[in-house]
Amino acid sequence: MNTVRADILQNLKRVVIKVGSGVISTAEGLDGVMIAQLAEDICDFCARGIEVILVSSGAVAAGRNSLGIAGRPKTIPQKQAAAAIGQPRIMRAYKEVFQRHNRVAAQVLLTRDDLSNRRRYLNAHNTFDALLEYGVTPIVNENDTVVVEEIRFGDNDNLSAQVASLMEVDLLLILSDVAGFYDGDPACDKGAQFLPLIEKITPEVMAMAGSSRGTLGTGGMQTKLQAAQKASLAGIPTMIVDGRAPGILRQVIEGDEVGSLFLASASKLSARKRWIALTMQPSGKLLLDDGAVRAVADSGKSLLPTGIVVVEGDFERGDAVHICDRNGIPFAIGVASYNSVELRQIKGHRCAEIEQILGYQYRDEAVYRDNLVLIGDTVEEVEA
Repeated sequence: MNTVRADILQNLKRVVIKVGSGVISTAEGLDGVMIAQLAEDICDFCARGIEVILVSSGAVAAGRNSLGIAGRPKTIPQKQAAAAIGQPRIMRAYKEVFQRHNRVAAQVLLTRDDLSNRRRYLNAHNTFDALLEYGVTPIVNENDTVVVEEIRFGDNDNLSAQVASLMEVDLLLILSDVAGFYDGDPACDKGAQFLPLIEKITPEVMAMAGSSRGTLGTGGMQTKLQAAQKASLAGIPTMIVDGRAPGILRQVIEGDEVGSLFLASASKLSARKRWIALTMQPSGKLLLDDGAVRAVADSGKSLLPTGIVVVEGDFERGDAVHICDRNGIPFAIGVASYNSVELRQIKGHRCAEIEQILGYQYRDEAVYRDNLVLIGDTVEEVEA
């Protein structure tokens, strides 16, 4: 075992395992053999004292045949209907195989809205904590039956990263239908090189992922890299391995050189800033002048109204917004101290003028520095 893997694997206490539709499903429906193997390996993790949260796809694949849908459903209503049929089937399959190992499984269904609301975010954390304390294995999926375009995670890769961040796990383990990450698509390029270790996800690395998608699920390698990038911001390493390889989870835990390992960022965001950066969905944009960009991006300052040039979108106080340069390119995400109507009135004005313009004043800052996170190729926390 190399030193990097050893340092990660020898200190595991809590893991999120994400399994894709391509691993536990076939064209005919659920693959009972793979589900049984997965449950057995998860129980082995638990026997070693490692808590496991399973993020499982497969509900849509399990239900689509009953609707006569060939391939992946093309519309959200089709996906919702297939998931309504398939989710009970997949939970029944997990329940039965976990029972053979005297272990209880619990269903947790989430939407983006559940995690972008701070109170529900904390409630979800408490629920997961209670389940793990009682030795229960949480099985998580997007709540496809009620989701709409504006609040959908869109794929369980990104959902798994958000759950990993929520629960501050030690590793995000993604079970895919490929052996790991290549510098090209191995299905099309026989010269594609396998990359066992990725220290940082750069735009060049992201470009290698292309836009490939599986036939049964919604994700591809690009969404897996997005998930690894999000996990990295929370200080969590990610591994992508071939989920259908026999004994793959045992190989991982024993430190075999399998899959691709993505290292975590050296600068870990605080819990609140992880919530802002990874789970809040920006509702608008604030375009800044050059001086304000420097103050926020380089000096770690709060955003004052005087530096705002343009306010785009409709949002309420407390909503997330993208903070952008003059050209509309985002470089930060923050929580607005005023709504969009108010900010349009006070943009370009000094703090001392806010009360005179609005008739009241919440605070001097349009976005307070404790509610602001820089984004981009090098994401770093804005120090309080």
